[in-house]
Amino acid sequence: MPHDGADEPPESAWPILIDLAAATLSAIRPDDLPGQLRRFARFAPAKRAKPAGPALRTELSRDSAFRQRVAELVTGSLPLAASVAEGTVPEDADPVEVAALAFLTRPDGWTRLVRAGARHQREQEAASEVADRIARAEQHAAAAEHDRATAEREAEKLRVELTELRGEVEELRHRQRADARELRELRRRERKAVDALSAERGRLRQAEDNHTAEVRRLTAELDETLQSLERARRGARDTRSLNDARLWLLLETIGGAAQGLRRELALEPAERPPAEFVADVEGLRADRPASASARGLEADDPIRLDELLALPRAHLIVDGYNVTKGRWGDLTLEQQRARLTRGLSGLAAQTGAEMTVVYDGAERMVGLPPAPRGVRVLFSRKGQTADEVIRALVRAEPNGRPVVVISSDREVADGTRRNGAYPLSSDTLRRRLERA
Repeated sequence: MPHDGADEPPESAWPILIDLAAATLSAIRPDDLPGQLRRFARFAPAKRAKPAGPALRTELSRDSAFRQRVAELVTGSLPLAASVAEGTVPEDADPVEVAALAFLTRPDGWTRLVRAGARHQREQEAASEVADRIARAEQHAAAAEHDRATAEREAEKLRVELTELRGEVEELRHRQRADARELRELRRRERKAVDALSAERGRLRQAEDNHTAEVRRLTAELDETLQSLERARRGARDTRSLNDARLWLLLETIGGAAQGLRRELALEPAERPPAEFVADVEGLRADRPASASARGLEADDPIRLDELLALPRAHLIVDGYNVTKGRWGDLTLEQQRARLTRGLSGLAAQTGAEMTVVYDGAERMVGLPPAPRGVRVLFSRKGQTADEVIRALVRAEPNGRPVVVISSDREVADGTRRNGAYPLSSDTLRRRLERA
């Protein structure tokens, strides 16, 4: 329907009009609703105003029939709307709300009420602006007063600082005069030091010349000494050849004497080596558990082990867990012992050397397999360590017999070395077994 050309209500009245119209949508037959408002009638009353606001404003402004239906529904439900429609406005009514209801119900003189609402809105806005200006002016005045007080405090602080700075300047002047005197003294000392440095440089050049002459003299002496050393080496080689011949003759004599002594004493071959006696006294035969830790030494070449085991009647003594836990620690103790024993058995078969492996043990073990041929397996007794058994085995051997001890424990190595054994690291044996 065409727009009727009536005065528009103030902007602050439109939210009231939109809320009133939105509340009445569900009470108007859909056929009587403008087309763009029909879909909003299905919304909940509390949720219509915002999405339908622009359409409601448009229809209220241009569609007088729709506005009249809304006015009828609002007049029947809102007492103030009924009063405005009858032309009687309560004195305490909000002019903006009255303007909105007048625009909706259109009583006689409604435009006057609409303009009064607009005028009231402008007055409210002007009063609000004046109040804002007064508040801003008061804030500016308070800020200015605060700035003035701050400036006074800063000025007082600056006066105090100026007094302090004047004192510092005076002190700095005194220091400057003292520094000037000290600088003059330093320059005098510098000139004196330069003179002394020149004299010292002369002495150094003289000492350098003397040093060069001494170096030439020592070089000549060194050449002469090297020539004498070469002559001494040639003499030593001749002397060594003579000593080797004498030593060979002595060894032949000792070998013959030993054979004669063996025949004279009629000694029977030993049925049990010394390690067997130590095994009976100090250790337990392959029936006790083990646990040990070791401190590492530098690894040796396995060739050294082969050379020692190649000596006549060699005896290899192995610190068992010191070897196995260093490389096979992820296996069980039984698997570690079995792997080491198999390796020693093969090494005994290759070299013919006597083999003894010692494990730490305090509790009796059940179900141990028998020791393989050529390998003696011992466990230390309760309250005793494998290190003590190893040292006892070494002490029991006669002087002169080659005894090799495998352990990376520094105390074991040092102790057995003092008793005439050859200590080698555990890594030496592991590398030898892996090579085999």
